[in-house]
Amino acid sequence: MEGIVLVTILIILILLIAVSCVKIVPQAHAYVIEKLGAYRCTWNVGLHFKVPIVDRVAKRVNLKEQVVDFPPQPVITKDNVTMQIDSIVFFQITDAKLYTYGVENPIMAIENLTATTLRNIIGDMELDQTLTSRETINTKMRAALDVATDPWGIKVTRVELKNITPPAAIREAMEKQMKAERERRESILRAEGEKKSTILVAEGKKESLILQAEADKQAVILAAQGEKEKMVREAEGRSEAIRQVQQATADGIRMIREAGADQAVLTIKSLEAFEKAADGRATKLIIPSEIQGIAGLAASLKEVVGEQDVPAR
Repeated sequence: MEGIVLVTILIILILLIAVSCVKIVPQAHAYVIEKLGAYRCTWNVGLHFKVPIVDRVAKRVNLKEQVVDFPPQPVITKDNVTMQIDSIVFFQITDAKLYTYGVENPIMAIENLTATTLRNIIGDMELDQTLTSRETINTKMRAALDVATDPWGIKVTRVELKNITPPAAIREAMEKQMKAERERRESILRAEGEKKSTILVAEGKKESLILQAEADKQAVILAAQGEKEKMVREAEGRSEAIRQVQQATADGIRMIREAGADQAVLTIKSLEAFEKAADGRATKLIIPSEIQGIAGLAASLKEVVGEQDVPAR
């Protein structure tokens, strides 16, 4: 009975050992295997078996890209300004063997290397240059860290300066400078706005005066044209009236001639035509001498006829 129990325990132990020797390496991981304390191989993704007691998993390595946020580091610029800078380092393990045996504490080594590299770079730059050259600092740090960590099986993919904190006095001075710069820009913008407004008002007045002058010119032209047309119509009316008067006179004389009137009657009608032509406006009329004699004779005849027409009392 005891023999059966011992055999059962032995079988269970063998099964446990066999199961412990079966290893499954997950995605983006690597196992460093040692044989009797010495490096034997590196297991990648998949199913693996190790020799009991002889082989052991020395280190499980994560091959994913990792991020390390380091605390702020005091650095001194070229113009002797002390500031606090904290950085973020992105890295990835490319060689599990070098990462395992290259350095004792890789993360601490990267942190110290980052601090010393940052001090070296900032020490060659002034404050204003440091605040405006983050991309340059990131590039220089990434290149320096990548070269230094290559023997450790680590590739630094990116370095970012998370925050740059100058001393309080420097911050106050910068804030005052920024405030003065904003006020200066505001004054410039206000002056430019007033200048543009004045120019626009002057241009508007100029255009208004030009339009008013054009309107006055058109009004004068239209008035002159209207006056001209009025004078032309009046002249045409007077001409037509004179023509009609003369035509009527000529018609009357023609009718008298057709009726057999003598020369004296014609002369009297001519004088009447002169009288109508004068119309009270002429100051002087020149009458031929022969017409004057006939006119005197006509006047004498008119007086005689008048005396005969008077009734006897």
